Amino acid sequence: MADQYTRHEAGRLEAQITDVFRAAGSSEREAGLIARHLVEANLCGHDSHGVGVVPAYIRNAGLKRLVLNQVLETSLDAGGMLVCEARRGAGQVMAHDAMALGIARARETGSCSVAVRESHHVGRIGHWAEQCAAAGMVSIHFVNVVAGPYVAPFGGTMPRLGTNPFAAGFPRPGRDPVVVDFATSTLAMGKVRVARNKGETLPEGALLDNAGRPTTNPADLFTTPPGSLTTFGRHKGWGLQLACELLGAALTGAAVQHTDDSDTGLVNSMFSVIVAPDRLGTAGPYAERLEEVADFVTSETTTGPGTVLLPGMPERANRAERLANGIPLDDETWSQIVLAASGLGVRLHG
Repeated sequence: MADQYTRHEAGRLEAQITDVFRAAGSSEREAGLIARHLVEANLCGHDSHGVGVVPAYIRNAGLKRLVLNQVLETSLDAGGMLVCEARRGAGQVMAHDAMALGIARARETGSCSVAVRESHHVGRIGHWAEQCAAAGMVSIHFVNVVAGPYVAPFGGTMPRLGTNPFAAGFPRPGRDPVVVDFATSTLAMGKVRVARNKGETLPEGALLDNAGRPTTNPADLFTTPPGSLTTFGRHKGWGLQLACELLGAALTGAAVQHTDDSDTGLVNSMFSVIVAPDRLGTAGPYAERLEEVADFVTSETTTGPGTVLLPGMPERANRAERLANGIPLDDETWSQIVLAASGLGVRLHG
């Protein structure tokens, strides 16, 4: 953490961000959903997907790359498959409403695949897995990113795709869900932005400069031409990144990242599969088997520094700490948000 930062109470911060989006032209519902999602990302410790994105969102809204108050439209209803048109609507609304449709359909039929075509940034993908898990659904989510290429394929040195995240959620009756959520790049692009704002360096192996040389300076991602993030897990992360591009977008005819053009705003398409264990007739065995696995994988005792955690546990620990002590925002990020708000006539105070 940089030396200069301020902690913000979550409820007050959410109200402030809601005011910003209302001033930008969002309806009360849209402003609230965007603000709640962004603050929740901060609470979970994912500042890369939190309120630090507000200046980019406001800029994209002014350029009509984010279309405020867009209404999600179902263009294909094939029973167990829904295709939803987002038309660059606010991703926090488009994805929320699409998941609600998919959950309702899965309750009827047992499963439903949901494609969201060409939304503005849908934010932290784990949020949508959590929405499904809260409804008792198992879900998987593949997302592509069209915002200019920023990730080099394994074996390459030039950017070709986006950070293309993957998520999966598994409900646990009476307990917190297991939520897997990660970018297929070594670091999410937003985490590089946060590091730049804080004046921090990156871990070795995460970034190449625009000459293809390893670097730890986050500013090297944002040069002209840009540097490149690397894929996590070498060829394995690259394979999953490509799968997210093809499943998240190509399969349903949505836009893919296929040129060097970075003047596109931030477009996400998402392909989700939602499954209702009770309709499979396996709700009881599913819950039992999940706990057997969870107990076994976390049963190791060690005197070393490590502790085995289930995916989603660090986020819940962060949430508890930040609800108690406030959300830390570095001064550079907060000043960027204040400047964006002032352009809309909204005065923010730390």
